Amino acid sequence: MQVTETLNEGLKRAYQLMLTAQELDDKVNEKLLEAQPEVEMKGFRKGKVPMAMLKKQFGDRVMGEAMQESIDGAMAKHFEDSGDRPAMQPQMTMVDGENWKAGDDITVEISYEALPEIPEADLKAIKLEKMVVKAGDDEVKEALESLAETAQDFESRKKGSKAKDGDQVVIDFVGKVDGEAFEGGSAEDYPLVLGSGSFIPGFEEQLAGAKAGEEKDVTVTFPEEYQAEALAGKEAVFSCTVKDVKAPKAAEIDDELAKKFGADDLEALKGQVAERLEAEYAGASRAVMKRALLDELDKTVSFDLPPSLVEAEAGQIAHQMWHEENPEVTDHNHDTIEPTEEHNKLADRRVKLGLLLAELGQKAEVEVTDAEMTQAIMNQARQYPGQERQFFEFVQQNEQMQQQLRAPIFEDKVVDYVFELATVSDKEVTKADLEKAVEAMDDE
Repeated sequence: MQVTETLNEGLKRAYQLMLTAQELDDKVNEKLLEAQPEVEMKGFRKGKVPMAMLKKQFGDRVMGEAMQESIDGAMAKHFEDSGDRPAMQPQMTMVDGENWKAGDDITVEISYEALPEIPEADLKAIKLEKMVVKAGDDEVKEALESLAETAQDFESRKKGSKAKDGDQVVIDFVGKVDGEAFEGGSAEDYPLVLGSGSFIPGFEEQLAGAKAGEEKDVTVTFPEEYQAEALAGKEAVFSCTVKDVKAPKAAEIDDELAKKFGADDLEALKGQVAERLEAEYAGASRAVMKRALLDELDKTVSFDLPPSLVEAEAGQIAHQMWHEENPEVTDHNHDTIEPTEEHNKLADRRVKLGLLLAELGQKAEVEVTDAEMTQAIMNQARQYPGQERQFFEFVQQNEQMQQQLRAPIFEDKVVDYVFELATVSDKEVTKADLEKAVEAMDDE
């Protein structure tokens, strides 16, 4: 096959591949000879069907396979010889198209954008600050108070007190649709916290102001998407008897609270809380330092970017941001979103850093292990309770989904690799300083 370069401009490449009719015919004959021993045809023993008949019966199909294999082989050899790596799938066009007929030479035009050569980055010259925050007494106290709220109990209000948001009402109720009680629609001594949103919309609000001993009918309409289809969209009346009205009471910050959270005593709980807080601070600090690293790499490393990758990334960014600004639109039946200058600038940065981190990771032989992938899939599967196995199987069969889960793990491992080579100095700061740095990062 003859390969002729027709364009070499920046990262753009184009080639013309010419496969002669003889070369194609030789390839077809080769494939038919390979298949001949296994072919059976009426009137002939297995493996004894004449080539002429094989060609008549299977020639057209084999010709298509031979053509594709020849082109694929030529491109593979080209990429091996040239060292080019296409940024996206190469575009192929058959010059004669529908006018081509058997016996003609085949000319195919192929074009693509090559990935750029990425210059070496002097990682050891990078200087970064790591913000270190200690969990002080005030932060631990605040966290303990929050835990005490989650472990709150309820105590009965004075007789005649009206229930309000946050109170717990203890009720007996019977629900009816069209005057008939339905399964699962009744309970006794049910503790319902007003404002919790745990009941059908509109139910809790109608019990606000109720007193112990009061009977009250609550009328609600089940949502159209309610899980029990027989009740979906139906109006129901719940006959409620309020047996008690209780006010929330935060738990005492003592050894008993500690035991509720699995600690031996209050001092042990304080230690666990401090460790958890400092782990959270460390996570936020790492995010700030990662942003600083990416900013530094963006500033110091320069190379040409494949326009097709930037254009595709800008389109995705524009589309995503549009949906964030228009959350009521849940499908993609809308006009094309044209990227702005801001979208293009962000796309430039993402493509540049993505290619650079991929290059660094490849040279450092960074790999995502099977164990790391399994953990990532399991973490994602928790979002679908009861369907974890189906999600796991879906990911195993979906290469694109696997890549979406693998990419952030790979990126973080490359970032950690660069952190080890860079000069990192600790800087003790307050929690407020760290929060300010995180907010500044989010605003960019």
